[in-house]
Amino acid sequence: MTSRPSVRPAPVSYSQWVRQVLARMEPQRDRLVSLFESSVPEPLELLAELVSDSFGGAVTRHYESAFASGNPHVIETLAREYAVAKEQVLSTTGATGALSLLYRALLRPGDRLLVENPGFDLFGILARSYGLGVDTFERSGPRFAIDPETVERAIGPDTRLIVISNLHNPSGFMVSEDVLRALGEIADRHEVYLVVDEVYAPYAGDAAKPAVTLGISPRIISINSLTKIYGLSTLRCGWIVADAKVMEPVRALNREVEFAISKLSHAIAARILEDPDAYRERTAAIVSGARPFIDAYHARWLAEGLVEGELPEHGCIAFPRLVGIEDTGTFSEWLAEERGVIVAPGEYFGAPGHVRLGFGIDAARLELGLEVMTEAMHSYRDARTRAGETRMKQR
Repeated sequence: MTSRPSVRPAPVSYSQWVRQVLARMEPQRDRLVSLFESSVPEPLELLAELVSDSFGGAVTRHYESAFASGNPHVIETLAREYAVAKEQVLSTTGATGALSLLYRALLRPGDRLLVENPGFDLFGILARSYGLGVDTFERSGPRFAIDPETVERAIGPDTRLIVISNLHNPSGFMVSEDVLRALGEIADRHEVYLVVDEVYAPYAGDAAKPAVTLGISPRIISINSLTKIYGLSTLRCGWIVADAKVMEPVRALNREVEFAISKLSHAIAARILEDPDAYRERTAAIVSGARPFIDAYHARWLAEGLVEGELPEHGCIAFPRLVGIEDTGTFSEWLAEERGVIVAPGEYFGAPGHVRLGFGIDAARLELGLEVMTEAMHSYRDARTRAGETRMKQR
């Protein structure tokens, strides 16, 4: 270990941390290996071909106004996919836009929501920006399971909404249908809403059915987008699916304040939603090509005592605990600056000592990053051990 990162003010959010690290590493951008990515890479060739086909000659019929109610082709396709009425679907500017709209439409300043920990920090950051209180419950064990009794005990008199992710961000583990049913019953008993962020669920196929389609409770709300499953964050196409009565205040607020849905990008999104096969095949090929490498290195790390935890069966992210490295924020800074590999520190997900790894990248690049990280974990731990021994001798 040759140096330590200089002391800097801690970023307040994970997204801010990523931006700062990338800005500092810009001169070395070509040699960086990004293991922090939380989706597959953007499908540039497919996207370029689709845009050319949609606007190179006659303008696609999907290019319709998305004002207020959203692109009608997006709505119709999603309604068929979820087997619900069109009144139960609202398209949004990404999943973040969906969550923002739900917070503002269903809650009032002073209300509280309950979010999972570890979890995606934006769930709470967004809520606090609207004057909402945030409480947490723990997802625990090697698979970050949700215990419904733990959730119910955490509900307070001002709790109005619960937020979970399925597949779980940051660990990638799936919430079982039994647990979803138990949470739906809790939502009914306490008259709270249950929002399920399902942006990673498509990686699990039919094994992770949208919560809103299970007929559990009208208080369950599903949100999703094209970002994580296809790498299409540039389209900013997300959606909300919920009971028609639950959607009434959401639609009312949307008509008043939301003007940001892109007519252009949602026209492209509509075409992808109608004919997703090429995008699905590409995602499946990337993940299946990467999986043998993350499996092999994870097994090696376990055998060498470098990590603890399990790998999820589905998706493109994992959240191991690094053995002997409790401050993963400092380690992640050092790893980027000294080894050119970027991972997401667990501190920003409420779990110091863990890192989130994104492995949905080119297999050769992934293997390089994992090999460098293996050496780096050994080197970092050994250097800390030697430093500790030196301090002990000096006392």
